[in-house]
Amino acid sequence: CTGNGICKCRVCECFPNFTGSACDCSLDTAPCMASNGQICNGRGTCECGTCNCTDPKFQGPTCEMCQTCLGVCAEHKDCVQCRAFDKGEKKETCSQECMHFNMTRVESRDKLPQPGQPDPLSHCKEKDVDDCWFYFTYSVNANGEANVHVVE
Repeated sequence: CTGNGICKCRVCECFPNFTGSACDCSLDTAPCMASNGQICNGRGTCECGTCNCTDPKFQGPTCEMCQTCLGVCAEHKDCVQCRAFDKGEKKETCSQECMHFNMTRVESRDKLPQPGQPDPLSHCKEKDVDDCWFYFTYSVNANGEANVHVVE
């Protein structure tokens, strides 16, 4: 019974939190918990303590890895550009499409939030429509609010 149950009359009686004919299937979902607090990142099912990713784009132990997905930086680049600098591809539609995050302007790159804070943080360096670099961070707090800090 793989140490997770007691064999009685050739049948395993599993301890709590285990199932299967050999008690080899853990019902513990903790190993399936993604960094966003969802089981298998909301993109799979937890079976015997292992994620079975149902969204084919996502893989990894908690269905959080996506090779083909746009990164956070590329995904938000156009909205940060129009909100902070009033230019870019979404300039005309900025007020409709780009109000999903709180934005804070900072004077320089060393004033951007640094890793080590509780919210997951992405540091971004993107090119604007004038081929100039601009810098911003993107984080989501425990309340699900997105926060952008952009260098003026």
